Amino acid sequence: MACVCVVGAGVVGLTTATLLQEALPPGSSVTVIADKFLRETTSDGAAGIFRPGLQFQGHTPEVTRQWLTDSYNFYKNILNSKDAASAGVKLISGFHFSSKHPKIIWNAFLRPLLEEYRLCTEEELRLHHHKYGTFMTTILTECRRYLPYLTNKFTGRGGIIETRHLESLEELVGQYDVVCNCSGIGAKDLVNDLTVTPIRGQVYKVRAPWVKNFYFVDYDTYILPGFDHITLGGTRQFDSYKEDVDKYDSMAIWERCLALVPSLKAAEVLQEWVGLRPYRPIVRVENEVMTFDSGTSLKVVHNYGHGGYGVMSAPGTSMDAVRLVMKMLPSTWAKL
Repeated sequence: MACVCVVGAGVVGLTTATLLQEALPPGSSVTVIADKFLRETTSDGAAGIFRPGLQFQGHTPEVTRQWLTDSYNFYKNILNSKDAASAGVKLISGFHFSSKHPKIIWNAFLRPLLEEYRLCTEEELRLHHHKYGTFMTTILTECRRYLPYLTNKFTGRGGIIETRHLESLEELVGQYDVVCNCSGIGAKDLVNDLTVTPIRGQVYKVRAPWVKNFYFVDYDTYILPGFDHITLGGTRQFDSYKEDVDKYDSMAIWERCLALVPSLKAAEVLQEWVGLRPYRPIVRVENEVMTFDSGTSLKVVHNYGHGGYGVMSAPGTSMDAVRLVMKMLPSTWAKL
């Protein structure tokens, strides 16, 4: 039967791996290879709110919308199941405000998906001291619950996890029928993709259970309540590889968030976190047969470059990636 490998154990890699297990014929093998897992991954620090930025793009507008629709419905199915709390998936309501940029508060991607999405009332704007705003109810997926949930689901079905650092996908030649490259920022070196660029994000994780709604102001100030903590952010520093906490960023984030919700002054700080989001101008979901200098070749399906939207869009892009894997396998292996 089929033998498939997924490189990368962030939210994109683990989502791809679990969806592959559902699609492949009985007796098939799926292996996840990575050098970082769970709390070590960039996904771990993500707040995971379903709210796409307009810079999130597939290779066509239609593909982008389909990824978002598929992802939203995927999380909605978890939300309506008994696994919602253990998976870290919940509904959350909140605001997006601005006093200078009225166009950015309205999200064309969200409008067709959300059941509750409207302009703020005059009272809401006055209460929060902003000129423009929207109110919405969307889905949040907290990765500190979701990644263990996916890992347990994967290993419970017989999935194999291998801790290993790869210098080249050529190392996997002859071992697997197809390899799924979900290496995120690692794709820059692993497949020599120079269009992959880190966008540095720095946030606080705090405990403040009295804060129930989420808040965005413009693009870079946000307060996002999860299950176990609240994420306060943030930064979007293009092409920055700095992985240490910057004290000036910390000061700016804290000042902006307290100005928005003053009661956060009493919050317990749990952690300051920095992650390098794997940005690519167009998220790469495509297949290829890679040929190496040795003359060997490898069937590969790529699924990386999600930037700060990996949690939100992982189900949709992974569904596409799985379909491409199935096309690269012998037709006699397809499920009936």
